[in-house]
Amino acid sequence: MRLDEFDYDLDKDLIAQTPLEKRDSSRLMVLDCKEKTIADKHFTDILTYLKKGDTLVLNNTKVLPARLIGEKEVTKAVIELLLLKNIEGDTWECLTKPAKRIHVGDKISFGDGLLVATCKEIGEEGIRVVEFSYDGIFYEVLDKLGTMPLPPYIHESLKDQSRYQTVYAKEVGSAAAPTAGLHFTKELLAKVKEMGVNIAYVTLHVGLGTFRPVTEDIIEDHKMHSEYYMMDEETAQLLNDTRSNGGRIIAVGTTSTRTLETIYEKFGTFKEDSGFTTLFLYPSKTVDSIDGLITNFHLPKSTLLMLVSAIATKEFILKAYNHAVEERYRFFSFGDAMLILKNDK
Repeated sequence: MRLDEFDYDLDKDLIAQTPLEKRDSSRLMVLDCKEKTIADKHFTDILTYLKKGDTLVLNNTKVLPARLIGEKEVTKAVIELLLLKNIEGDTWECLTKPAKRIHVGDKISFGDGLLVATCKEIGEEGIRVVEFSYDGIFYEVLDKLGTMPLPPYIHESLKDQSRYQTVYAKEVGSAAAPTAGLHFTKELLAKVKEMGVNIAYVTLHVGLGTFRPVTEDIIEDHKMHSEYYMMDEETAQLLNDTRSNGGRIIAVGTTSTRTLETIYEKFGTFKEDSGFTTLFLYPSKTVDSIDGLITNFHLPKSTLLMLVSAIATKEFILKAYNHAVEERYRFFSFGDAMLILKNDK
């Protein structure tokens, strides 16, 4: 399939620059894949589409203040690092700007030396492996010096850093938020539980694989960057029980979907598992691990748009996106949401 098949026209004014005052006050577009219908709702209407015995799966990753701006020792050139993945100990894989200025052995200083990164290895497309040195606790130093890594299409500053974090964020290690989860409040999740809907958690630390643009003209040639995922035994058992009892598995976000599908594809069922996934989902690939997906509206030509097209078909998704543009939905990370209900249940 060609990359330009996943393009659509978007008015830049529809790109949400700031979160709404209330997390759950966003709009919700509901796609019924069986009936091929599109409904315009509000996010709190999600309760009317969930049933007792269903399981809602959330990604509990917590976003690091992963963007660091410092200077190269000796030359004093301004260097930006985006922490992507903890390899081990104080060694991290980072996206570096401008990468061409950083070679093996170079040191970058942050906060007048409170944190120093030494380049250990050069990777492709701006990737550098660095080792950090500091006094104290790394994450406390990072909290002091780092900022939230907002996507490049957001030009407004974020006044409340917690708004780029889900209310259930727990496992530290993500370079970006699992944005479908930003719509949920603790009160709304409590109502979900009261309905008899199960809530399960998986972890996928969002890295370069999720937001790196596709550059290949033929999408099957695109290679995903690896991202860490984890599912515990309790969640695996709950998901298997949900299926056995006729309930539906509703994933919140593309990251939850990729975690579930990685494990389901590997074992043919849900099992306790962890590791790194490079799973790339696009039309012609089946998504068997879920019965529905809550997601945001994604960038043209992105792997995320391809993923939702694998669930609802490319034609239906592009029809829905054109409808969203006409109805002035808010797009991307701080934008509105979509619920996709598959046609097999």
